[in-house]
This record gives sequence, structure tokens and C-alpha cells, in this order.
Amino acid sequence: MTFFNTVKSSTNQSLDILEGHRITVKREDLIHSVVSGNKFRKLKYNFEEYLLNDNPTVLSFGGAFSNHLAATAYAGKIGNVPTLGIVRGEEWENKVEQSSTLNFCQNQGMELRFVSRAVYREKEKGNLVKELRSKTRNLFILPEGGTNELAVKGCEEILTEADQEFDTICSCVGTGGTIAGLINSASSQQFVLGFNALNNPEVSNTILNFTQKENWRLESNYTFGGYAKVSAELIVFMNNFYQQYQIPLDPIYTGKMLFGIFDLIKRKKWSWGKNILVIHSGGLQGIRPMNLQLKKKRLPLLNYG
Repeated sequence: MTFFNTVKSSTNQSLDILEGHRITVKREDLIHSVVSGNKFRKLKYNFEEYLLNDNPTVLSFGGAFSNHLAATAYAGKIGNVPTLGIVRGEEWENKVEQSSTLNFCQNQGMELRFVSRAVYREKEKGNLVKELRSKTRNLFILPEGGTNELAVKGCEEILTEADQEFDTICSCVGTGGTIAGLINSASSQQFVLGFNALNNPEVSNTILNFTQKENWRLESNYTFGGYAKVSAELIVFMNNFYQQYQIPLDPIYTGKMLFGIFDLIKRKKWSWGKNILVIHSGGLQGIRPMNLQLKKKRLPLLNYG
């Protein structure tokens, strides 16, 4: 698939020294304008595998502001692969126009099915997917968030030989695929610290399915109450961070991670290495719809995107 061979290489951007800690951001968000960061890494080998089959259809899952669905829809259009998205929340069927993500997916040719949260929880094990399998030839299931063995293989390529100088690697954690790849590719002298974006106690088991190494742990104190939940304090931090470093963060993943890193260091609770590499996993397409939600809640807006 030619598209996956034409993305840019990521670059490392150094921040100021923070209380003796050197922080560098790996700008995976810059490798492509749409399928950026860990979404590119997760989809790369999956789409290569799918294209070995005749007329495949890729089915996946996500919410109304899912970076994963947007990236899958775009990659499907570029690769001429039909895509089908199962969207959490049947109420979105009548208000697609309120989600720039869902609009984007449809414009890329993705067929959307809107289901209740109860049906969504069943995902590939549910009756809906069984029915679709029986009706659709060559239907390939891509898990929510894209995490599977091929996705982990792609995420193992995030770190390069030049990154061996860092002693701590920081990553956002959603479904566990990105951090599993980082753990596998990190050297024996490096420690991988994952920042949970949601309260998901099962994610550790998912990570253990893809790695045998023990040089990692998860930090779960910076979820801000759960997936996609934010506070005025977080938004102010992200705006200040952008003003100082010109690096946009997303409020679901990277914003919470950087907030956590800065907070732990400032409170002298950081107990890992002082030469830190932070993986910017993209996800910036969700800024505009998030600002609409922030406006409704009368919270500060993100001053970029």
C-alpha cells in the first residue's frame, strides 16, 4: 500500500529542563496530517495483511469522536478498502452533523452503524457482528483502538536507534497496543511508563498478552475522572504548554500524560530516569469537537486546532 510508504519520519523536540529532568517529545503527530501517530503505526501492517485478500471489508469500533475510526476510514479510502464503523451510542444516528469525526468518516466512504452502549460492549462477540460476518464476504475485524498483534508490530517501530540515549519512555495508554510495542522495542536499560487515559483495570492483562518483558508500569492517577473527561485545570495546562513549546496536545491522551509528567516532577514524586522521551501519539483531529463540548460546559477552550 503506497500510502504507508510515504509518511514523514517523526522528529524529537526538546523542552526546557524541568527541575533537573530533560524532557524530549517524539513528534509522531507530524508523520501524517490524518493517519498520524500511533494510528498510522497500528494500521500499517493490518492493511498490508488485509490487502492480500480479494475485496476485503474492514470493520472496527469507536465513539463519535474516535481518532481510530477517522484514521481507519481515511486509510480505507486511500487503499480502496471498504470500511464499516460500529459507533457507540445510537443517539448519534440523528446528529452526525454534530461530530466532525463522524462527518469525516462518512466523507471517506465509511459505512456507519449506530448501536446502543449495551450492544457496543459486546463488540466482535455480539450478534450484530455475527450477522455482518454471515452477509459480508472477506470481513476483517479490527478491534477497538486497533490493538492486535499486527498493531503492536507497527508500534515497535516508533523507537529508533537514536532513542537509545533515553532512560525513560512515556506513553499514553488506551487499549494497550502502543505501550506494548514500546515495551518490546525498548532496551534492557530503558523503563516504559504508561499513563492511563481511562479507568480500565483490564488493560494490564492486554499488555501482558503482547509482551514478556517487565520494564514497565502504569500510572492511573491522571485520568481526570475517566475517558474523554477533562477539567479547567487540564485545559489551562494544555494552552500554556502550547504557548510555550508550540506543541498541540489532545485532551484525551497526550494532554493528560504531559500534565501527569510535569505534576509528578514538580511534586518530587518522579522516581524514574531523568532523561525522558515522551511519545506524542497524535489524536489532534478531536480538538474541534472537544471545543464544542467545552463550550457547552462553560469550560476554557483550547486555543489551537
